[in-house]
Amino acid sequence: MKRFIIPAVAVVLLVAALVSCEKDPTTIGAGVVGGEPFDTGSAIYDVFAYNKKIEAVRTNKLPVYQLGTFDHPVYGKTEASVTSQILLPNGNPTFGAYSQAVEDNPSSSVPQQIVENETVDSVYLYIPFLTNPMDDSDADGVSNDLDADPDDPNSNSDSDTLTDSQEKSRGTDPLNDDTDGDGISDDVDDDFVQNQYKKNFDLDSIYVNGEIFDRGKEASIHLKVERSNFFLRDLDPNANFQETQSYFSNQQFSPTFVDEVVFDGIVPISHEQIPLKRRDDPATEDEDESTQNTYLDPGIRVALDVDFFQQHILDMEGSPELATQANFNEFLRGLHFSLVSDTDEIMFLFDLKAANITVSYSYDSADTSGAVTEQGQSRDFRLSFLQALTNSQGQATGAIRNNAVNTIINETFPSEISENLDTGENASRIYLKGGPGAYAEIKLFDEVNGKAAINQIKANNWIVNEANLVFYVDKEAGVIEPPRLYLFNSETYLPLVGANDSFSASSSLGSYPFYDGILVEDGSSFKYTVKITDYINDMVIRNNENVTLGLTITSDLRQFGVSNAILQDNEEKRLPVYATVSPLGTVLYGSNVDAANADKKLKLEIFYTETN
Repeated sequence: MKRFIIPAVAVVLLVAALVSCEKDPTTIGAGVVGGEPFDTGSAIYDVFAYNKKIEAVRTNKLPVYQLGTFDHPVYGKTEASVTSQILLPNGNPTFGAYSQAVEDNPSSSVPQQIVENETVDSVYLYIPFLTNPMDDSDADGVSNDLDADPDDPNSNSDSDTLTDSQEKSRGTDPLNDDTDGDGISDDVDDDFVQNQYKKNFDLDSIYVNGEIFDRGKEASIHLKVERSNFFLRDLDPNANFQETQSYFSNQQFSPTFVDEVVFDGIVPISHEQIPLKRRDDPATEDEDESTQNTYLDPGIRVALDVDFFQQHILDMEGSPELATQANFNEFLRGLHFSLVSDTDEIMFLFDLKAANITVSYSYDSADTSGAVTEQGQSRDFRLSFLQALTNSQGQATGAIRNNAVNTIINETFPSEISENLDTGENASRIYLKGGPGAYAEIKLFDEVNGKAAINQIKANNWIVNEANLVFYVDKEAGVIEPPRLYLFNSETYLPLVGANDSFSASSSLGSYPFYDGILVEDGSSFKYTVKITDYINDMVIRNNENVTLGLTITSDLRQFGVSNAILQDNEEKRLPVYATVSPLGTVLYGSNVDAANADKKLKLEIFYTETN
């Protein structure tokens, strides 16, 4: 069947004619500005969308990493693993009280200098889960889901006489009327240790069998940690070591470059903090700190193989292998993390910069008379993976020290999707998938980035009050839709956020409200509305070019960073990083739709004022 598409300029003229001839629904009104009559109206313009397949994305030095398996109802299965270097706190570390050089050559005049025989007691890996930063709306210390009134800090969630806010200040549990379990209610108990309870958090970006994990469910992670034998370079030899080495999502390290297993086990997912027993402080004789806990935020905390870290860390004290970070990266090349899918398919996102390994060890010590106490002292040695670098003022520079790669492998897309990528044709459906998935290029008004429509707007003497791109979702059951779309200038790589739009440090979805782009329900449909008023006015008023736009998903519009991607035929492109770090995807209606979906057709709406 032939389709007849009205050119963009003709659409403008047609809508303008309707506005002037009758009380059309798109007419907003009429009035007087500065003594001159004016009309307000709206116009609909053509938009063209072209689907592009992303073969691979750069995945080293990411802000957030994916781990596990995510089975998308439309796009199919994604499997993600992480291979990371291990970061020493400093080069040539000392274990115990004295360096290895002193232990090997003790001074006869210092009887405390002995061979210390440092011995690993335990090794724990900690990977914190992401949590919802907006979970405690009234800042009373209680997660919204568990709060008697999430908007009232003076609510009483455990039904004692203390408000949630008062319990937060006192250091008692607002969800337990007897925090220390001594039989005395918190509101009358005056003998307790503050903050000795596990806080409950709303976990973020954990997916179980394709669904968002919530409090009402139980699930466990089967984590496997292995030694990596692959050397991750910091600098690219193909660029004379003048550029950072890029690693891409399609590079696989297992099973070829892994060997020793340092952990293989089941870890329950919990919303609660992880309690850790404190060490007793000998300096406080009247208090036994070992009866108290410190708390880690919810996450994975598992015991790693003690012998592995004895051999590769403590026994190497004073060696060239530990002298510098570069030497250490060559010696112990890193760890490889993967999730095993036993029954549930689980994927979670995490910040590798917040993960660490704590090596607890004991060592021999001697007093001033030379009397030796075997394994009488103990210390912790903290290893990490990545470190965010800061400037002299303590501000983050965006650079990351050390290296870690996210391997992300998608199964082949269904034919209905794959056959509609890279066709060069205006799409009836727009396919957006995070990571090595798909994105779209958007052209306004016509297929050649023309400015005839813009020139007509100028000739009409229109003042553009608002310009929107409306994307309707081709919704399927079970799909977790991305929270927001990221529309960006393909030349500057910046999102089409207006100069006067507002930024929120505490809220991703609260940032840039005039841009919008947030998923909303519209009757029986779902849609994203992206407001591009400033972008259109820049063309009308400032004669900016009508450039091709890029469209991806994002979990955080505040993050403007871009990274390398590989498209069809090894074409290189720069795409937003926060599309790389999400497993989610969506299908949107394009403009080349059939008559049955005409009401969901992709379009550009412009609302204007015209002086008569």
